[in-house]
Amino acid sequence: MTKIGLLKRLVVRMTPQLTLLTTAAPPLPTTTPAIFTPFHRRSSTTTMSATSTAATPMDAIFKQKKALRSKVRKELKSIDPALRSQEDDAIQRNVLEAPWFKSSKRLCAYISCAALREVDTSKVLSAILKNTGQDDQQVRKKLYVPRVEDKNSFMRMLNISAMDDLIANSMDILEPAPCDAEGNEREDVMFADEPVDLFLLPGLAFDKSGRRMGRGGGYYDTFLTKYQDLAKDRKWKKPLFVALSYSRQILEDGVIPVTPHDVPIDALVSSSGIIPITPAADEVCL
Repeated sequence: MTKIGLLKRLVVRMTPQLTLLTTAAPPLPTTTPAIFTPFHRRSSTTTMSATSTAATPMDAIFKQKKALRSKVRKELKSIDPALRSQEDDAIQRNVLEAPWFKSSKRLCAYISCAALREVDTSKVLSAILKNTGQDDQQVRKKLYVPRVEDKNSFMRMLNISAMDDLIANSMDILEPAPCDAEGNEREDVMFADEPVDLFLLPGLAFDKSGRRMGRGGGYYDTFLTKYQDLAKDRKWKKPLFVALSYSRQILEDGVIPVTPHDVPIDALVSSSGIIPITPAADEVCL
């Protein structure tokens, strides 16, 4: 075989292999997405994380309140029982002798709980309930006390006529049964035909400018706001909001953080006397 013939045979045998290699070769990789896509994902994730964890002014206020509540609870726990009893008697005596209490006809008052170290209201409640019948010597009074309905700050004020109308709830705190002994639903103050004159309020800390700090559930602030709206709609006079306080619960003005939802008080009653705060309190306390 000549050299020319041999060369032709080699070309014929190699051509399919070259074609196969050419068709099987993969396309060139696109490198741009591989470089930039991870970068964009990291940037987005970082932005979202920073947004979700950023503290707000309300967060700071709640943190301050939590710390202050802890401090006041320790103060209350350290009060000598004998001194606590003396203050309880003096505070209730100041309430019972106050002209705004004597003239009140419809009241909302809390049932004190010893475990929570609240100012005792047993003597005040007893005096109110004694004046619920016909008596020409005393102003007849109608009493509403709180009943907590759920954990979402929903509380009602229901009418009672005797301390026997109270039962212990799951927290061992006395509150009115929803129905009386005859099975009738108790009157809810939000549906009463006449306005309330006076609210006697509990709390954890107060100051002389009217700030009140509760225990964090928001029950009283929520209820007081709703009742103020009701009184406004019905063109009733706003009731007097009076808080009862041990001396160690009264803090310097401005120490208690407040939010737009916190309802201020009109007057403060301690063992030392009555502290009127608003013009409405001045009118009835002077």
